[in-house]
Amino acid sequence: MTTESPTTVRAWRRERQAGGVPAVPGVVVVFANGRPCCRVICGNGKPLELGRSELGQEGVEDARISRRHVRVALDGAGWQVTDLGSCNGSFIQGTPFSGTVRVPSGSLVRVGGALLLLLADTLDFHRYGVGQSGGVITGPQLRKQLDTIDAARKVRMLKTLLVTGESGTGKEIAAQVFHGPDGGQAPFVAVNCATIPRDLAERLLFGSRRGAFSGATDAPGHLQAAHGGTLFLDEIAELPADVQAKLLRMLETGEVMRLGATTYERVEVRVCAATWRDLRGEVARGRFREDLYFRVGQPEVRLPPLRERREEIPWHVVDALDQSGAPWPLEASAAFIEACAQRPWPGNVRELRAEVRRCAAAACMESAVKLTTEHLSPTAGQPILRAESVPPHDEIAEALRAESGNVLGAARRLGVHRNKVRRWLERHRLGPESFKAT
Repeated sequence: MTTESPTTVRAWRRERQAGGVPAVPGVVVVFANGRPCCRVICGNGKPLELGRSELGQEGVEDARISRRHVRVALDGAGWQVTDLGSCNGSFIQGTPFSGTVRVPSGSLVRVGGALLLLLADTLDFHRYGVGQSGGVITGPQLRKQLDTIDAARKVRMLKTLLVTGESGTGKEIAAQVFHGPDGGQAPFVAVNCATIPRDLAERLLFGSRRGAFSGATDAPGHLQAAHGGTLFLDEIAELPADVQAKLLRMLETGEVMRLGATTYERVEVRVCAATWRDLRGEVARGRFREDLYFRVGQPEVRLPPLRERREEIPWHVVDALDQSGAPWPLEASAAFIEACAQRPWPGNVRELRAEVRRCAAAACMESAVKLTTEHLSPTAGQPILRAESVPPHDEIAEALRAESGNVLGAARRLGVHRNKVRRWLERHRLGPESFKAT
């Protein structure tokens, strides 16, 4: 049993790049003695017996772990895990077991206060590890994608980047990497396109001239503010079609015309676009310009969801606790973190950290010092069930049918602003044409 030396890891890496090294199976300890960690234990192809001395951290042994607690061995595509008659038992994916069980690679094992990932290949953990730097927590899956973005940043001829992924996966962090640490005083301007009122999108992005409309002043837009730096357009799929056309022209010519102006002005800006939607699908449905997609969609980098980065969960839980503002130090039990790791977290990091803060408040109301599974809400991290179709008797749907898909007419019929109807359509991913009489 070994924790491989940097020299060995470099040799593996060279052989992997040459196509000659096989997978490096092993165990990754991601939580021990109440703190997150990343310790890789490899058996060189032999079964591993793990106990108190192997699973401690910083020389401190966990008394809840037996001297000889579990044996793990790679078995084809999965692992055989044997509890060696331990005093406190062992758990697979939160379920206690005895004797020998066979589990798939990637399974999480709890042994006392330690959490272990059983992996068919640990080389990425050797290479990247798991940790926190500059307030950002990364594991191998996220680190690889951020490295790809950093490589794209260094190719100065690349002026655009598309980052895709679910909400809460870290798309603004990716945009900051694209902007780069050498940005110096260059501006970084972040814009959430989903929050821009459609009627104001053009003015806010491209600026305006005095007299363009009632009360208009000479005002720069987000593009001018980002001149010499990076503009981050989060949720770019929410931009209106006419604004998409103007954005395309800016990307192709480097020129911007303010609302109410008659001449163009030059801007030098890199654009990082992001979306949780399938932009190709949006193009196919006629909701996003095909020419703009081909302009901003290369290169494209997908950020993996948190459920594919479970090694980061202990770090996020502990960091969220440290940042919670609790009146006394709070800890998270291994069982609490194990329970978090079993949930898909559709809201990803943002949802997980919000739930940890809520749990911290609940623990403080009980004068507790440790988070347990009882503090975790049954619905936290679970999928939100959505209706398969629009409710047939929804009042907005009925108004749209009555107005044959006319948004303004439906809004007048309901006595609401048209943006409410538009937001309803976007939420249900429908177009007004769906309600036209046939």
